[in-house]
Amino acid sequence: MATGKSADKWKSKMWFNIYPPKLLGEAAIGEIPANDEKAMMGRMIKVSMSWITHKPEHSFMLVGLRVNKVNGSNANTDLNYIEQTFSYIHSLVRRHSSAIYTVDSLKDKEGKGFVLKLIAVTANKIRTPKKTAIRKAIGSFAKEFSSSHTVDEFLSAMLDGSFQSEIARRTANIALISKLELKRIEL
Repeated sequence: MATGKSADKWKSKMWFNIYPPKLLGEAAIGEIPANDEKAMMGRMIKVSMSWITHKPEHSFMLVGLRVNKVNGSNANTDLNYIEQTFSYIHSLVRRHSSAIYTVDSLKDKEGKGFVLKLIAVTANKIRTPKKTAIRKAIGSFAKEFSSSHTVDEFLSAMLDGSFQSEIARRTANIALISKLELKRIEL
């Protein structure tokens, strides 16, 4: 008797196509059931970045999307966060190297605020004063870069690696950075 009621609830649901923001592409990334359009508004979807971009180098990135607009059976989303998986972050730091974590609250040129969390891994073990100098260099460049770009431009620079290569160039006189990765960005 109880299974009949739950089956009827499931049959009454509608399926909505999920579309990522234009920065990540315009193809539908999946379908989600919901009772109506109101139930879809504000819903969070967590998906692998490689599922959206079809690039294997993005397989360790997770994307949080929030539904902001529903048109019929199509649901458009905004980017809420991008983060690396814990297993990937954990695999970066090896013996005889140092990890430097940064957390910066930034604003883009339009005044939108976001939080950028990075991890820099050095080629050799370094002492605390050099870690502090690298952390300050990363923070100052991130503020400078974000104030002259929009959030979308900032994200595309992070995804194509140009942001990381510029930081590696600027910190080369302090210590050699072997890996600089986005840990999490929250919009």
